[in-house]
Amino acid sequence: MIFGFNTDVKHGDTVYHVQSEARQAEFLFQTQVFVRGRCIGKRATSYADRATDPLFTDKQKEALLRDQHRYVLDSIREGKLESVLDKRESPEVLAAIKELDLEWINAESVHSNRGLLIKLRVTEGGAAVEGARLVSRFGRPEREPLYFQAISDASGTAEIKLELEESALRDSSVLVQADYRGRTATRKFRLKRV
Repeated sequence: MIFGFNTDVKHGDTVYHVQSEARQAEFLFQTQVFVRGRCIGKRATSYADRATDPLFTDKQKEALLRDQHRYVLDSIREGKLESVLDKRESPEVLAAIKELDLEWINAESVHSNRGLLIKLRVTEGGAAVEGARLVSRFGRPEREPLYFQAISDASGTAEIKLELEESALRDSSVLVQADYRGRTATRKFRLKRV
């Protein structure tokens, strides 16, 4: 399995969230750029010509994905983002592509019996996805990360339960990757004390 990359980078007064993942069913390395939660552009590179090569390993794929991620980050830092984003995506083409998406549905209320209950929904083209595997990484400052897994139900929903005190939330984040039939979606969520 190839994990994606998520990085926040600032240029001027704007914070860009850059997210890269391998879309294995489509043989694509895809990097999306978000500003305030809205996708402002993508860069995709096909590896279909190498997909059947047994010597083309996950490690090599991850290295190529990392290189693309860094390339987009560098373009933001240099103020040249527009020059590296794909221009070929018309509304018609985008409408035909079913996207795997991951949404945190109880972000306002996660505390439950001295712990956290994070509810996530996986969809594809707006429809619920049953049987998606979610792997989450709970990152904590100055401590080892915690890993959890869950499977989405018929409504596309999966629950991740963490036995943690609220004080452990300061400056913490949860990185979640959903995997369904070779397609992936990766999201990073920030946690904070209320």
